[in-house]
Amino acid sequence: MEIELKLLIAPHDVKALRQSPLLQQYASAPPRTLPMHDIYFDTPDLAIRNSHAGLRVREADGAWIQTLKGGGGVASGLHSRYEWETPVPGPQPDLATLGQRLDAHSGWAKLLRQPELAASLEPAFTTSIRRTLWDLRLPQGDLVEFVLDEGDIACRGKKSAVSEIEIELKAGIPEHLFDFALALIDGGIPLRLSNSSKAERGYALYQPQAPAIVHASAVRLARELTVEEGFRVIMANCLSQIQGNEAAVVEGIDPEGIHQMRVGLRRLRSALKLFKDLAPCPAQLLAELAWLGEALGQARDWEVLLDATLPRIAAAVPDQSGMALLREAIEKNVQEQHRQAAAAVASARFARLALGFGAWLAGARWRDGLRGQRQRKLAAPLPKFSRQVLARDQAALLRRGRRLAHADQAARHRLRIAAKKTRYATEFFQSLHPPKRVKAYVAALADLQDALGWLNDAAVADGLLGKLQEPDTATATLAGAAGYVRGYLSAAAGLEQPQLRKLWKRFASTRPPCRK
Repeated sequence: MEIELKLLIAPHDVKALRQSPLLQQYASAPPRTLPMHDIYFDTPDLAIRNSHAGLRVREADGAWIQTLKGGGGVASGLHSRYEWETPVPGPQPDLATLGQRLDAHSGWAKLLRQPELAASLEPAFTTSIRRTLWDLRLPQGDLVEFVLDEGDIACRGKKSAVSEIEIELKAGIPEHLFDFALALIDGGIPLRLSNSSKAERGYALYQPQAPAIVHASAVRLARELTVEEGFRVIMANCLSQIQGNEAAVVEGIDPEGIHQMRVGLRRLRSALKLFKDLAPCPAQLLAELAWLGEALGQARDWEVLLDATLPRIAAAVPDQSGMALLREAIEKNVQEQHRQAAAAVASARFARLALGFGAWLAGARWRDGLRGQRQRKLAAPLPKFSRQVLARDQAALLRRGRRLAHADQAARHRLRIAAKKTRYATEFFQSLHPPKRVKAYVAALADLQDALGWLNDAAVADGLLGKLQEPDTATATLAGAAGYVRGYLSAAAGLEQPQLRKLWKRFASTRPPCRK
């Protein structure tokens, strides 16, 4: 399996990269340059892509090589793919020869044997690349191929520039790839993680569409997993949601990308708290995750005010010019916060966070300093651990809710956080518990969260509207409209209390999935 770290570099930073002392220090030979021309093939209905593979024929140094890549995945920019190659005499693929390299019973081998596939294959897109390669030996002894690719991807008259780095592990430990990338950034080379292959970018030209919005996917945990193995699966699931929405956030086309990246981040931070005694995350990484949460949270708060809170009360608000002015002011803040969120995710700081977290995760660095009982707990069965966690969270949530009838906004906020923590934990471990019981429990939790969430949205909106009333920025008309909405929200929040108590009673009487 091929294991490599993919990074993006701006063309104007390439000169500094080529002159980097790190490349000169660790190179075992002078760099070599190789022009490459790739032709990616597929059928009109994209049978290759739909099988989660890529098929190309590459011309380099006067020779032609066909390659099938498939499987694997991406975690913190670390790409792992299965790869099969054979020489071919020219620019057309030879599926029969390629199929001999695969397991005959695999889905890809069966696909290649289909007569209609060969008959309908056609060029989908091409790449023209100037590749520069350095063979490196890192300080820990790892053997690495460092690749700089410059060129473009072409499809149907459209082009997309390529300026990227691949750091492929030939021998050694994957976490050291992250360390080397971090060293380059610390040396003044701005880099960004890349979660897309050239094939994926080519298909984006072939079949244009907006960046995907990635929602949380179900965490699938086998009962035989250890606590540490379960932790890794949960981390990968959360990271997949965060990284999957990166393009949507940076391009700023759909605000749902910010929301879903934030959800993924909150799930990740919740999971880190859940495992903090056994897999303690470094304080510096936790602080950077909090920074990212703040950047995404500001954008989301203004967006909720604009698209959810304000429309909810629009019918009850008198038709006056002040409301139009208020909406315009909120829209300006939404746009500005979206720009700031996009800039944060596109920044070197975000790249450093992603690489640092990737190194910590790939190297299981939480083991550093763990002794005795904690080490044994990491190797303990996951189902028992999940029951203990869910029972603990359930008890804590019930304690929070006992005085709900007399709770102020701060107490309701703490209850909401506890409910969210319990729901995330239940969803992480749901595959280890009876499905019907999990479904009923999560449904009751979700209804409770929705009610608490609206009250929290009203409280957040009150703070944001207060900013719009500040004397140095607000006109009398704007301040008056903001004040009216604040008063309305305060009154509406009071009317929600009976329904909240009803939902609490329903949840408190629901049997938790961890109880036998």
